[in-house]
Amino acid sequence: MKLKIVCRKIYDYIRYDLKEIAFPSSLPDPPHIKKRRKLTWKERWYVLKEASRLYAASWVRDIGPDLRPNDYKKDVEDDEDPIRKENRKSADRNEPSALEDLAVAARGGMETLRPALQRIYMTRASAYRDALKSFIEGYQEGVKQVMEDKGDAKSQHQGEEPKKPI
Repeated sequence: MKLKIVCRKIYDYIRYDLKEIAFPSSLPDPPHIKKRRKLTWKERWYVLKEASRLYAASWVRDIGPDLRPNDYKKDVEDDEDPIRKENRKSADRNEPSALEDLAVAARGGMETLRPALQRIYMTRASAYRDALKSFIEGYQEGVKQVMEDKGDAKSQHQGEEPKKPI
Protein backbone atom coordinates (compact mmCIF):
# COMPACT_ATOMS: atom_id res chain seq x y z
CA MET A 1 0.00 0.00 0.00
CA LYS A 2 2.72 2.49 0.92
CA LEU A 3 4.80 1.53 -2.11
CA LYS A 4 1.84 2.33 -4.35
CA ILE A 5 1.45 5.79 -2.78
CA VAL A 6 5.19 6.51 -3.05
CA CYS A 7 5.21 5.44 -6.70
CA ARG A 8 2.19 7.65 -7.45
CA LYS A 9 3.83 10.65 -5.71
CA ILE A 10 7.07 10.14 -7.69
CA TYR A 11 5.06 9.79 -10.90
CA ASP A 12 3.13 13.02 -10.16
CA TYR A 13 6.37 14.83 -9.27
CA ILE A 14 8.02 13.81 -12.53
CA ARG A 15 4.91 14.47 -14.63
CA TYR A 16 3.92 17.87 -13.22
CA ASP A 17 6.47 19.44 -10.90
CA LEU A 18 9.72 18.45 -12.60
CA LYS A 19 8.31 19.54 -15.97
CA GLU A 20 7.42 22.93 -14.47
CA ILE A 21 10.89 23.27 -12.93
CA ALA A 22 12.72 22.35 -16.14
CA PHE A 23 10.41 24.22 -18.52
CA PRO A 24 8.49 26.86 -16.57
CA SER A 25 5.26 27.98 -18.13
CA SER A 26 4.58 31.65 -18.65
CA LEU A 27 1.96 33.59 -16.80
CA PRO A 28 -1.54 33.10 -18.12
CA ASP A 29 -2.87 35.66 -20.59
CA PRO A 30 -5.21 38.37 -19.33
CA PRO A 31 -8.90 37.55 -19.77
CA HIS A 32 -9.47 40.07 -22.58
CA ILE A 33 -6.86 38.43 -24.86
CA LYS A 34 -8.33 36.07 -27.44
CA LYS A 35 -6.29 32.97 -28.14
CA ARG A 36 -5.17 32.37 -31.70
CA ARG A 37 -6.01 29.17 -33.43
CA LYS A 38 -3.25 26.67 -33.99
CA LEU A 39 -1.67 26.69 -37.43
CA THR A 40 -2.25 23.78 -39.76
CA TRP A 41 0.70 21.78 -41.07
CA LYS A 42 0.35 23.51 -44.44
CA GLU A 43 0.45 26.97 -42.81
CA ARG A 44 3.43 25.98 -40.66
CA TRP A 45 5.27 24.81 -43.78
CA TYR A 46 4.47 28.11 -45.52
CA VAL A 47 5.74 30.15 -42.52
CA LEU A 48 8.94 28.08 -42.33
CA LYS A 49 9.51 28.41 -46.09
CA GLU A 50 8.94 32.19 -46.07
CA ALA A 51 11.13 32.71 -42.98
CA SER A 52 13.98 30.67 -44.46
CA ARG A 53 13.71 32.60 -47.76
CA LEU A 54 13.90 35.95 -45.94
CA TYR A 55 16.76 34.69 -43.78
CA ALA A 56 18.73 33.59 -46.83
CA ALA A 57 17.97 36.90 -48.54
CA SER A 58 19.20 38.84 -45.49
CA TRP A 59 22.75 37.67 -46.15
CA VAL A 60 22.76 39.67 -49.38
CA ARG A 61 23.81 43.29 -48.87
CA ASP A 62 21.02 44.82 -50.96
CA ILE A 63 17.78 42.88 -50.63
CA GLY A 64 16.08 44.75 -53.46
CA PRO A 65 12.48 45.39 -54.45
CA ASP A 66 11.78 41.83 -55.63
CA LEU A 67 12.04 40.41 -52.09
CA ARG A 68 10.51 43.32 -50.17
CA PRO A 69 8.29 45.29 -52.55
CA ASN A 70 6.57 47.27 -49.78
CA ASP A 71 9.86 48.82 -48.62
CA TYR A 72 10.63 50.31 -52.04
CA LYS A 73 8.35 53.06 -53.29
CA LYS A 74 8.16 54.01 -56.93
CA ASP A 75 9.91 57.29 -57.69
CA VAL A 76 7.72 59.95 -59.22
CA GLU A 77 9.74 62.31 -61.40
CA ASP A 78 7.35 65.26 -61.46
CA ASP A 79 6.91 65.51 -57.65
CA GLU A 80 10.58 66.07 -56.85
CA ASP A 81 13.37 68.30 -58.04
CA PRO A 82 15.64 66.13 -60.28
CA ILE A 83 18.86 67.68 -58.92
CA ARG A 84 17.91 67.00 -55.31
CA LYS A 85 16.82 63.49 -56.25
CA GLU A 86 20.15 62.74 -57.97
CA ASN A 87 22.13 64.08 -54.99
CA ARG A 88 20.12 61.92 -52.60
CA LYS A 89 20.60 58.81 -54.74
CA SER A 90 24.35 59.33 -55.01
CA ALA A 91 24.63 59.93 -51.25
CA ASP A 92 22.69 56.72 -50.57
CA ARG A 93 24.92 54.70 -52.88
CA ASN A 94 28.23 56.09 -51.64
CA GLU A 95 27.80 55.97 -47.86
CA PRO A 96 26.52 52.78 -46.17
CA SER A 97 24.87 53.27 -42.81
CA ALA A 98 26.70 52.33 -39.64
CA LEU A 99 24.39 49.36 -39.13
CA GLU A 100 25.09 48.00 -42.63
CA ASP A 101 28.81 48.54 -42.11
CA LEU A 102 28.66 46.69 -38.79
CA ALA A 103 26.67 43.80 -40.32
CA VAL A 104 29.22 43.37 -43.10
CA ALA A 105 32.06 43.50 -40.59
CA ALA A 106 30.35 40.92 -38.36
CA ARG A 107 30.17 38.49 -41.26
CA GLY A 108 33.91 38.96 -41.81
CA GLY A 109 34.79 37.77 -38.33
CA MET A 110 36.45 39.33 -35.31
CA GLU A 111 39.34 40.77 -37.33
CA THR A 112 37.01 43.03 -39.32
CA LEU A 113 34.51 43.61 -36.52
CA ARG A 114 37.00 45.19 -34.11
CA PRO A 115 37.96 48.15 -36.37
CA ALA A 116 34.31 48.76 -37.23
CA LEU A 117 33.36 48.86 -33.55
CA GLN A 118 36.32 51.13 -32.79
CA ARG A 119 35.21 53.47 -35.57
CA ILE A 120 31.67 53.61 -34.17
CA TYR A 121 32.86 54.21 -30.61
CA MET A 122 35.36 56.88 -31.70
CA THR A 123 32.62 58.64 -33.67
CA ARG A 124 30.34 58.58 -30.65
CA ALA A 125 33.14 59.74 -28.36
CA SER A 126 34.02 62.66 -30.62
CA ALA A 127 30.34 63.65 -30.91
CA TYR A 128 30.02 63.49 -27.12
CA ARG A 129 33.22 65.53 -26.68
CA ASP A 130 32.02 68.19 -29.15
CA ALA A 131 28.63 68.39 -27.44
CA LEU A 132 30.30 68.74 -24.06
CA LYS A 133 32.60 71.48 -25.39
CA SER A 134 29.70 73.46 -26.83
CA PHE A 135 27.75 73.04 -23.57
CA ILE A 136 30.71 74.32 -21.52
CA GLU A 137 31.18 77.30 -23.86
CA GLY A 138 27.48 78.16 -23.65
CA TYR A 139 27.52 77.77 -19.87
CA GLN A 140 30.56 80.06 -19.56
CA GLU A 141 28.90 82.67 -21.79
CA GLY A 142 25.78 82.50 -19.63
CA VAL A 143 27.80 82.90 -16.42
CA LYS A 144 29.71 85.81 -17.94
CA GLN A 145 26.46 87.49 -18.98
CA VAL A 146 24.93 87.07 -15.51
CA MET A 147 28.07 88.44 -13.87
CA GLU A 148 28.01 91.48 -16.19
CA ASP A 149 24.33 92.07 -15.37
CA LYS A 150 25.08 91.88 -11.65
CA GLY A 151 28.06 94.23 -12.08
CA ASP A 152 25.91 96.76 -13.97
CA ALA A 153 23.20 96.58 -11.33
CA LYS A 154 25.75 97.02 -8.53
CA SER A 155 27.37 100.05 -10.19
CA GLN A 156 23.97 101.65 -10.68
CA HIS A 157 23.16 101.19 -7.01
CA GLN A 158 26.49 102.65 -5.94
CA GLY A 159 26.11 105.69 -8.25
CA GLU A 160 22.77 106.67 -6.76
CA GLU A 161 22.71 108.25 -3.35
CA PRO A 162 19.84 107.37 -1.12
CA LYS A 163 17.28 110.12 -0.83
CA LYS A 164 16.66 111.55 2.60
CA PRO A 165 13.06 112.09 3.59
CA ILE A 166 12.17 115.73 4.32
